[in-house]
Amino acid sequence: MKPFITIACVLILLLSSCTTPPVLEFDGKNAYDYAKIQVEFGPRTPGSEAHQKTIEFITTELSSSGWSTEIQSEELNGYKIQNIIAKMPSSVDQPWIIIGAHYDSRFFADHDPKIENKNQPVAGANDGASGVAVLLELARVLPDGIDKIIWFVFFDVEDQGNIEGWDWILGSRSFVNVLDGKPDAVVILDMIGDKDLNIYFEHNSDKELQEEIWNIAADLGYQDSFIQEYKYTILDDHIPFIEKGITAIDIIDFDYPYWHTSQDTLDKISPESLEIIGRTIYHWLLVP
Repeated sequence: MKPFITIACVLILLLSSCTTPPVLEFDGKNAYDYAKIQVEFGPRTPGSEAHQKTIEFITTELSSSGWSTEIQSEELNGYKIQNIIAKMPSSVDQPWIIIGAHYDSRFFADHDPKIENKNQPVAGANDGASGVAVLLELARVLPDGIDKIIWFVFFDVEDQGNIEGWDWILGSRSFVNVLDGKPDAVVILDMIGDKDLNIYFEHNSDKELQEEIWNIAADLGYQDSFIQEYKYTILDDHIPFIEKGITAIDIIDFDYPYWHTSQDTLDKISPESLEIIGRTIYHWLLVP
């Protein structure tokens, strides 16, 4: 019996060494944990300690997932805009895809129904942390060897408009101003963790790219969350790309009653919503 056992063991070892590693799928619970970590840092307002901790957290997580990272920076009003650029190793020349989300949270909760809260910073669980969380989980699970150039860009200073000395979408404008080349598609993720997820077509966004991604969502069974109707016209990080003639869309749930209030907290977002967004983008990126 000994020779039989030895041969059997050798066969098992050979089979196990030839087994293809399991393909990871986007996990909404992991994404939620990424959002939780950001919120626990505190409001990620420009120049704050929480803001710096978020930069360090994002770059550390990306590096551990095998992505190369760099900081694209620019001085503005005495503050350094810091966009985090992550690149997946690739041997192909095209297509070039950028997925972006902003990581800063707003200085003031100026839409809060309580006057005493209007000067407080926003926690930004949905408006900021949710998009970053989806990108970090995508970075963890995307397989090697995708026939695309993929960049994830974490934009700074998106959310400070209507505040003296600031404006909207400053990080993405800075990024686009120095961008060398023309990506084939840009997708912005913003406010995508709402428990009651409703993602409509956005008027400024490219129609064909929206239809392509919304159809993938429908194939995955998410047609109730990705609604193929126009509703909003949004000023967001896709606009600087569009102004440069680059195909771009904004995936955003603007039916969010806690926008720019003190109630944009972790209990308002859900792993299920993050998973719907994440799996849709994951499967879109895997399309040949």
